[in-house]
Amino acid sequence: MKFRTLLLLPILVILWIAAPAGAQTVTVTGSVEVTKSASQKTAPGSADVAVWLAPVGEAPVSHPKRKFTLVQKNKTFEPHMLVVPAGSEVDFPNKDPFFHNVFSLFDGKRFDLGLYEAGTSKSLRFDRPGISFLFCNIHPEMSAVVIALETPYYGVSNRAGRVSISDVPPGKYVLHVWREGSSPEALKALSRQVVVSSDSSSLGKLAVPDNATLPIAHKNKYGRDYENTTPGGTGYTPPR
Repeated sequence: MKFRTLLLLPILVILWIAAPAGAQTVTVTGSVEVTKSASQKTAPGSADVAVWLAPVGEAPVSHPKRKFTLVQKNKTFEPHMLVVPAGSEVDFPNKDPFFHNVFSLFDGKRFDLGLYEAGTSKSLRFDRPGISFLFCNIHPEMSAVVIALETPYYGVSNRAGRVSISDVPPGKYVLHVWREGSSPEALKALSRQVVVSSDSSSLGKLAVPDNATLPIAHKNKYGRDYENTTPGGTGYTPPR
């Protein structure tokens, strides 16, 4: 028994040496501060800022397939912003006591889930990277954003502005930042190359300006102005 153990030790040492460097990962952290514009009296909140790391000079990183959920409740989408790896499937359950019709005609994924009633759900796969602005064809006040990424290394800031990205292999990455309410030019200026290692895992503080016009003006899925629905939003008549 002791002889067999002695034979196994060199093999275990070789396997440990040959283990890929990617198996040793770190947690990348940072903070976000959304700065107000000159016309604003109070500073906006620093939550819901998406931060992700795209590997430099490498093929798209594979990631486990999983489902995400974007709930329709109280005439809102919960959460308002959802970040998913490209190829992920998203469920859209309707938890309101009336009809909804989720659609997107902007950038990323263009789709129309059609009209569906309370207590039912529909699903959609976000098969390519991009930013999709979502709306409801019945309730103009409803909006959401789905960000599909080619990388699994991402995080979303909390109310305190803190961001954490776990399981990042050491290497070179391009940092990207996105926030609804910040101009594309300002967000592009925040991109930069970073090196992640066990000794360098902090992104520092990211100053994100609040300098875009919200909400995004939109019409219904037919390209027309919204019409009043029946009281409580329980009915819907499509345009002829």
